Amino acid sequence: MIIASVSAAAQTPAPSPAPHPTTPQATAPPAPAAPPTELQKKIESYIRDLYAFGTDFTIKVGAPQSTPISDLSAVSIDITYKGQTDSTVVYASKDGKFMIRGQLSDMSVDPLASVRKLIQLEGAPAKGPHDARVVVVEYADYECPVCRELNTLLTTTLLPKYPQVRLVYKDFPLADIHPWSMTATEAAHCAFVQNPSAYWKFHDSIFDNQDLISPTIAFDKLLDLAAHAGLSPDAMRACMADPKTTQFIQAEQAEGQALEIDSTPTVFVNGRRIEGANEQALEQFIDYELAKKPSPPKAP
Repeated sequence: MIIASVSAAAQTPAPSPAPHPTTPQATAPPAPAAPPTELQKKIESYIRDLYAFGTDFTIKVGAPQSTPISDLSAVSIDITYKGQTDSTVVYASKDGKFMIRGQLSDMSVDPLASVRKLIQLEGAPAKGPHDARVVVVEYADYECPVCRELNTLLTTTLLPKYPQVRLVYKDFPLADIHPWSMTATEAAHCAFVQNPSAYWKFHDSIFDNQDLISPTIAFDKLLDLAAHAGLSPDAMRACMADPKTTQFIQAEQAEGQALEIDSTPTVFVNGRRIEGANEQALEQFIDYELAKKPSPPKAP
């Protein structure tokens, strides 16, 4: 559970649209909330005392939920302080004697299978062997400085060292903090649609020219980089204005959100998550996967 961040800045939710005027209708009064159980009361009291959460902190302890472990319940906790809320889940024994903070893992299943299932590789820009045993999937933002650092690391060090690895690039623009990242994402997608073989040259040129791009000149600068990569600026304009381009990027963002990505770059090596341009972790994960015995072929 996050303690220090209770008073830290949180993401500001988008404002809700104004309701349309409607004819008032009679509605049934909401059902009264169930009184907290003894377990809920005990968890709230314990957390308040452990972390000195006074009356200026509001703690909402959810109803205990069953887990695969019969004597262990999952309990959601929302802590609100000065209008900002932090959430977590704890596990408590049903007799109220023990509480565990952490993640419950089922060791009978592949822990990474659910992650890999969420990652859609078909149709994404990629380079490296199609039958690679190790696939590195990068979720990045063209305006992100650490993403530029990772791109340099991948292109100049890791991929030459591991030619048997396949790299897949996925768009995850953080438009709230990077004002021209969405324009760059649209341009890069349109470059791939127009000419996949020219995509990577254009992709790298955006990162290489990151310091020269600003919100006011981003569109023209990106078209200029596209022309130098052998792409048609007119075709780029038409594609960037096409609603299908927006729909594609929104689908990429939804995929990243399903994977609980909240920063860029985030990389998955056969499903193992790495955040940032961490060369040591990348090599460790790649070496581990390459050293594993290949899975036997499935029966026809």
